[in-house]
Amino acid sequence: MTQSYTFRPMTAADMPLIRRWLAAPHVAEWWHDPETLEFVGGDLDHPDLAQFIVSLDGRPFAYLQCYRLGDWHVSFGPQPVGTRGLDQFIGEADMLGCGHGSAFIRAFIDQLFARGVPRIVIDPSPSNARAIRAYEKAGFVPRHEIVTPDGPALLMIRDP
Repeated sequence: MTQSYTFRPMTAADMPLIRRWLAAPHVAEWWHDPETLEFVGGDLDHPDLAQFIVSLDGRPFAYLQCYRLGDWHVSFGPQPVGTRGLDQFIGEADMLGCGHGSAFIRAFIDQLFARGVPRIVIDPSPSNARAIRAYEKAGFVPRHEIVTPDGPALLMIRDP
């Protein structure tokens, strides 16, 4: 049976939930920068970034951001015009290891491809095996390691 995920635009009212999720050990391990909360909250109206709360059966359990590539993403190399990048995490620990990560990512990028987005890129830490597995299950193909302003990353690509 296919899960039905909803993607609600994040608002300032979601910041306590995001703060709680960022403090959870399984999230903090990869999203540990002390400025992350300010970055997320400060970019709610940024025109190049859309942020979402992901829910299943009305229960919020994950964060997702979708962005236009910009100067920060030079290390991604040339990409087709209109390429979008994704970052996300599952905030609720009891939702880990159930296949939700790859499933909600697939559901979200299917919507992007239906709107004509030519490619999706993602850049997990090369040591984040759990995320890399989820992205591969969602159809992403590892390309090569890159260096971003946040450090080493594995560039992964998904085309329609």
